[in-house]
Amino acid sequence: MSHRRLPRPLGTPLPAPHPCTEATGGVTGSDARRRALVLGPLLATLLVALPLAGCRQEPAPAPPSQPPSVVAVKAVAKPIEQQASFVGRVVAVNRVELRARVEGFLDERRFTEGQPVKTGDLLFLIEPDQYQAAVEQRQADVQKAEADQLNTSAQLKRGQELLADDNIAQAKVDELQAADSIAKANIAQAQAALNQAKLDLSYTRIVAPVDGRIGLASYTVGNLVGPSSGTLATIVSRDPIYVEFPVTQRELLEARETIEQKGGNAKNVQVRVRLPDGSLYEQVGYLDFVNVTTDPETDSVTLRASLPNADGTLVDRQYVGVLLQSGTPTSAILIPQSALQFDQQGQYVMIIDADGKAQVRRVETGQARGTEVIVSEGLKAGELVITQGIQKVRPGQAVKATPAPAETAASKSTSASADTAAPAAAKGDTP
Repeated sequence: MSHRRLPRPLGTPLPAPHPCTEATGGVTGSDARRRALVLGPLLATLLVALPLAGCRQEPAPAPPSQPPSVVAVKAVAKPIEQQASFVGRVVAVNRVELRARVEGFLDERRFTEGQPVKTGDLLFLIEPDQYQAAVEQRQADVQKAEADQLNTSAQLKRGQELLADDNIAQAKVDELQAADSIAKANIAQAQAALNQAKLDLSYTRIVAPVDGRIGLASYTVGNLVGPSSGTLATIVSRDPIYVEFPVTQRELLEARETIEQKGGNAKNVQVRVRLPDGSLYEQVGYLDFVNVTTDPETDSVTLRASLPNADGTLVDRQYVGVLLQSGTPTSAILIPQSALQFDQQGQYVMIIDADGKAQVRRVETGQARGTEVIVSEGLKAGELVITQGIQKVRPGQAVKATPAPAETAASKSTSASADTAAPAAAKGDTP
């Protein structure tokens, strides 16, 4: 007999669960205890954390950012001279290559290479013995020719006396006259040979024809030298010294026009020399020559300036930079080259306006003067120009400007001097 569960009438309460079961569908009491052991600590942690989370405060707002620090300098108006730069070569006023004019062995070398020499100083001595012997031989030839002429002269005189008494023919007298003339010519010929021998003997002594410094000797004592031996040594003068440089006709005409418009004189144009290390030569020179012809290949003309060179800084055939200065100063705005920036629109600088904010200022520049550059348009004297820290700012942003290190040091030095002078003045001391 099967038992069927009858449907529960509506409103009938559910039966109470068995004490060893849960409403979750037949879980035993042991399982419930294990779950309680695991879930208990987790529930306790959540119950503690929930009140704490409810009491958490919002983070405090960040303090306002400080304006970026930059280094700025004032645009300065300075008197400058207009200048143009070229590349030139140093040229000695006197440059002599010593050569042997007679052949022989070198007997002596009477100089130290590189030393200064004076005009007439003996530098080389070629073995003179054979040339001295030639001089003595030519002297004997002159004496013999003179003796022969005495004989022909006496015979001519006797013949003329006989011709007066008609004791000799006229033809004979004519022969005596011709013989005397030949004897006189022999004397002149012998004298010329003697002069040549003496000249060759003098060539054995090679002396300095100009003042200057002598260079390396190409031959040492004992070598055979002669006209084909080339240069024995070179002498160059050094004070004053020339600097030659090419200038195109266009540049030359423009320079003359500019100088004349300012009422200047081209002869007063100063010439400065820039040495290979970048420094300026301390002495100033002036133009003394403009070449009379133009190079047809470059359409340039060579100009020459003369400069003092007592210490020998400028060396013959040395390449140098040449700066031509008008000598008439004009006022111009200068700023450090580090302040210049470039973009697609051209060059610009960042300035600090009256409100302490960075602004972009487009500028036009001219020639560079060392670490500075001339600003022809866009700036006024006294405006603050940012030289360091430009990458940290943008237009319209407030900035904190500090002076350049050199200016800071100068201001500290000035303040220190004032602090030192103040106590002294208080004590009545005389500075």
